Amino acid sequence: MRRALVIAGSESQLISLWKVSDDATKDLMVAYYGRLQKGEGRSEALRQIQLGMLKGEKQKHPFYWASFILSGDATSMQFD
Repeated sequence: MRRALVIAGSESQLISLWKVSDDATKDLMVAYYGRLQKGEGRSEALRQIQLGMLKGEKQKHPFYWASFILSGDATSMQFD
Protein backbone atom coordinates (compact mmCIF):
# COMPACT_ATOMS: atom_id res chain seq x y z
CA MET A 1 0.00 0.00 0.00
CA ARG A 2 2.75 2.45 0.95
CA ARG A 3 4.56 1.83 -2.32
CA ALA A 4 1.41 2.56 -4.31
CA LEU A 5 0.99 5.86 -2.45
CA VAL A 6 4.60 6.83 -3.18
CA ILE A 7 4.22 5.97 -6.87
CA ALA A 8 1.05 8.08 -6.93
CA GLY A 9 3.05 11.06 -5.60
CA SER A 10 2.39 11.00 -1.87
CA GLU A 11 5.19 12.83 -0.01
CA SER A 12 4.56 11.00 3.23
CA GLN A 13 2.26 8.41 4.73
CA LEU A 14 1.00 8.03 8.27
CA ILE A 15 0.27 4.33 8.54
CA SER A 16 -0.77 1.88 11.22
CA LEU A 17 1.13 -1.35 11.73
CA TRP A 18 -1.90 -3.06 13.28
CA LYS A 19 -5.64 -2.53 13.61
CA VAL A 20 -6.44 0.12 16.20
CA SER A 21 -9.80 1.21 17.55
CA ASP A 22 -11.68 3.74 15.43
CA ASP A 23 -11.90 6.16 18.36
CA ALA A 24 -8.14 6.13 18.96
CA THR A 25 -7.45 6.56 15.24
CA LYS A 26 -9.89 9.46 15.01
CA ASP A 27 -8.41 11.19 18.05
CA LEU A 28 -4.87 10.80 16.73
CA MET A 29 -5.69 11.94 13.18
CA VAL A 30 -7.71 14.99 14.25
CA ALA A 31 -4.88 16.10 16.54
CA TYR A 32 -2.26 15.30 13.88
CA TYR A 33 -3.86 17.38 11.14
CA GLY A 34 -4.52 20.20 13.60
CA ARG A 35 -0.80 20.36 14.37
CA LEU A 36 0.09 20.19 10.68
CA GLN A 37 -2.20 23.13 9.95
CA LYS A 38 -0.30 25.12 12.58
CA GLY A 39 2.96 24.48 10.70
CA GLU A 40 4.45 21.74 12.85
CA GLY A 41 6.62 19.15 11.09
CA ARG A 42 5.00 15.82 10.33
CA SER A 43 7.28 13.68 12.51
CA GLU A 44 7.23 16.13 15.42
CA ALA A 45 3.43 16.37 15.25
CA LEU A 46 3.12 12.59 15.48
CA ARG A 47 5.69 12.43 18.28
CA GLN A 48 3.91 15.04 20.38
CA ILE A 49 0.52 13.40 19.91
CA GLN A 50 1.88 9.99 20.87
CA LEU A 51 3.52 11.47 23.98
CA GLY A 52 0.22 13.14 24.87
CA MET A 53 -1.67 9.88 24.50
CA LEU A 54 0.94 8.11 26.64
CA LYS A 55 0.45 10.68 29.41
CA GLY A 56 -3.35 10.58 29.18
CA GLU A 57 -5.69 8.19 30.92
CA LYS A 58 -8.04 7.02 28.17
CA GLN A 59 -5.56 5.78 25.54
CA LYS A 60 -2.20 5.54 27.30
CA HIS A 61 -1.60 1.87 26.52
CA PRO A 62 0.77 1.51 23.52
CA PHE A 63 -1.91 -0.47 21.68
CA TYR A 64 -3.69 2.82 20.96
CA TRP A 65 -0.78 4.98 19.76
CA ALA A 66 2.35 2.91 19.04
CA SER A 67 1.09 1.37 15.80
CA PHE A 68 1.28 4.68 13.93
CA ILE A 69 4.45 5.43 11.98
CA LEU A 70 5.39 8.13 9.52
CA SER A 71 7.09 7.17 6.28
CA GLY A 72 8.53 9.67 3.83
CA ASP A 73 8.97 13.43 4.18
CA ALA A 74 8.94 14.46 7.85
CA THR A 75 8.99 18.24 7.32
CA SER A 76 6.06 20.62 7.68
CA MET A 77 3.41 20.81 4.97
CA GLN A 78 2.28 23.76 2.89
CA PHE A 79 -1.47 24.36 3.00
CA ASP A 80 -3.13 26.51 0.35
